[in-house]
Amino acid sequence: MRHEPQPATYTPDPKIREVADFLADPVAAADFPQHILRFRNRRWDKAVGLNGLSDEEWGRHFGAFDPLPDNLPQPLALRYHGHQFRTYNPQIGDGRGFLFAQMRDAHGRLLDCGTKGSGTTPYSRTADGRLTLKGGVREILATEMLEALGANTSKTFSIIETGEALERGDEPSPTRSAVMVRLSHGHIRIGSFQRLMAMGENEHLARLVDYCLATYPGPQPPEDAPDRDNPAIVLMHQVAERMADLAASYMVAGFVHGVLNTDNMNISGESFDYGPWRWLPAWDPGFTAAYFDQTGLYSFGRQPEAIRWNLGQFAIALRPLAESEPLVAALERFGPLYQAAMARRFCWRLGVAQRGMQEDVAVINAAEAAMRQSGTGPDEFFYRHRGGRAAEGALAEALEGSDPLDTDHEYWSDGQGENMLIDEVETLWSAIDERDDWAPLEEKVARVRRMGEAHGEPPEPAGHLAEDRA
Repeated sequence: MRHEPQPATYTPDPKIREVADFLADPVAAADFPQHILRFRNRRWDKAVGLNGLSDEEWGRHFGAFDPLPDNLPQPLALRYHGHQFRTYNPQIGDGRGFLFAQMRDAHGRLLDCGTKGSGTTPYSRTADGRLTLKGGVREILATEMLEALGANTSKTFSIIETGEALERGDEPSPTRSAVMVRLSHGHIRIGSFQRLMAMGENEHLARLVDYCLATYPGPQPPEDAPDRDNPAIVLMHQVAERMADLAASYMVAGFVHGVLNTDNMNISGESFDYGPWRWLPAWDPGFTAAYFDQTGLYSFGRQPEAIRWNLGQFAIALRPLAESEPLVAALERFGPLYQAAMARRFCWRLGVAQRGMQEDVAVINAAEAAMRQSGTGPDEFFYRHRGGRAAEGALAEALEGSDPLDTDHEYWSDGQGENMLIDEVETLWSAIDERDDWAPLEEKVARVRRMGEAHGEPPEPAGHLAEDRA
């Protein structure tokens, strides 16, 4: 059975102030004409001690952005650079979001409240700093589905409709507006380090390394790792573990993020910022999510390679603090770490106990071959074969001797599992857009959470100490 987030007392800890002098700029939220609460995450508001807020108070804090008690007195827009489709761009940063608050959960883990659609910042350039309501709804669906499938993801914490009519070139306009708050384990990106390296701010780079090691504690490098006492090398090894696990979680979920730029890579290893995402209708390595990804750079099957490439850029950003050899040694761990994470996560979702790397890889290969040959999508495949049931041919051979995990939840007897294919996403949005009917979305979220409950406790995110894991 999956554990619910543990209730906590509100414990503010705006730790970001330790590095805000070189990492962020104070900004003001937009003054929205309306604050209509559309989504409040009542699974997670209790985890940071905010479940006692009335809906009116919620709107003041997460729509008008009145500061939370003893928290950040003013929002902070974070500074960063990044490779966008492998072209370096120094003209980015938080252009329609900011860090609003930080607090501790029941385990002492630091969580951020970060926004999307909260207004313009010094990094907005020609954009309006707003978010469409449809974009907010899509964030709800992506984060709920990924959480249910065991991925280490940010949580959509709040969606408030703001009463503005937005013009967008990629959807019918004018369209409704919203402001979103995500609950996330940090917002320090690979691009945060890239900016400091590019600007020659080596002292600040070292301070950010120390901040990350203290804020997101993780295991020490292997005993034979070169220069393993260097803080930059310690962080590089931790981020390698986290990124390998992130890549595996996407693949096992059948999820395509769509925009795996270095400014979208959180060094905590947590997935966040969902734009043109998709779930696979069939097991197709070439499937892309973004219409503008003309070369398939971030297609489903290329995601592990894309994340490893981003990890390489992190190593380059740390070069002022460490020699190349120990950085490369940490980078080269990505492949084996990814294979181990794939085995752990694939067996978990299939509902069978691990038996060893060779046996687990055989199960993965047989399952992928079965999906390709049958055209079955991963959601249907994993549901149909939960615990090894109904396996045939090479898959049955690979699963011989496997012990099934718990399949007692009534979900596994429904006859059909949940998925998050684009046609249903559009139908859910149409009900809101055309009739202001939120019931289908609410019902979908409830079904997805039930699916997550049926899967049981997910694998722990890699690269963290036990007390800092989600």
